Amino acid sequence: MKEYVIEEANEGLRLDKQLFKILNNAGTGFVYKMLRKKNITLNGRKASGSEHLKTGDVIRIYLSDDTFALMSIDKTENIGNASSCYDLKKMIIYEDREIIILNKPSGILSQKASSDDVSINELCLKYLMDKGETDNSSLKVFKPSICNRLDRNTSGITIFAKTYNCASTVSKLLKEHMLGKYYKCMVAGKVIDGMTLDGFLIKDEHTNKVTVSDSYVNGASRILTSYRPLESYDDRTLLEVKLLTGRSHQIRAHLASISHPVLGDHKYGDKRLNRLLKDKYGISSQMLHAYKLEFPEDMPGVLSYLGAKFFIAPDPEEFAFLNSCAIQ
Repeated sequence: MKEYVIEEANEGLRLDKQLFKILNNAGTGFVYKMLRKKNITLNGRKASGSEHLKTGDVIRIYLSDDTFALMSIDKTENIGNASSCYDLKKMIIYEDREIIILNKPSGILSQKASSDDVSINELCLKYLMDKGETDNSSLKVFKPSICNRLDRNTSGITIFAKTYNCASTVSKLLKEHMLGKYYKCMVAGKVIDGMTLDGFLIKDEHTNKVTVSDSYVNGASRILTSYRPLESYDDRTLLEVKLLTGRSHQIRAHLASISHPVLGDHKYGDKRLNRLLKDKYGISSQMLHAYKLEFPEDMPGVLSYLGAKFFIAPDPEEFAFLNSCAIQ
């Protein structure tokens, strides 16, 4: 028999979703069959799976050790051993029992794409394990995770949800575009006035590249990107960009479509300028930084105490350096 006591971080999840995480190699039919036969109980009683769990609830799973091992594959055992050259503590801007807000450096993934990758997500999980806030057993029920992914070579504010209720709240905020997400970027050319760009984005899954169209085409998503110049030079401009929608590569592709590509962007940028930046100053990644996160005044759920608050991620050194140098 296996027993799981629900912790505060896992409160709010449905029982069946918890069970799918624990028995992650079992089919849904098997899980519901075990519930009907009372091989899985909640607080000692028969359950349907639709119950929303509370702190202190007890799930008991009555399966043989061999069956449980077959139905539950441990995918978290190596998290506690994750290591890298990155110091997560230096990235943290704000932390409480629900959430971590941190400043992701350029060059590291938000979430790993393969088993060998180091990512912010795994570093945060190791950080929580080292603090004793979670362990492999708890992670089989609910795994804290990154809520907003930034590209590997984009730096800036990243949200990590420690609890299910926090993850659910942030997911709703992102889906309904209620979070104020502001970026700084250095772009090619001189930009005098600010404006809001309206267009349609088409993603090619095979190349992981997007294109922007002024008119709708089949499969396209509408994008809105607002920007204003902060500092203008003859050959480049520092922009503040606000995302009004949040699509893959939106800022980079939208600005490139109006002939002001982000400097250092090797996918949508100016190859000649990028080569100059690398040869002259050693800058090889895109000059794009998620610098400000603003919570709405009327905050829902467990994060209501963050209503109307904002957080700033300091600019990378490359931004200050380019402010004092000419590209050409």
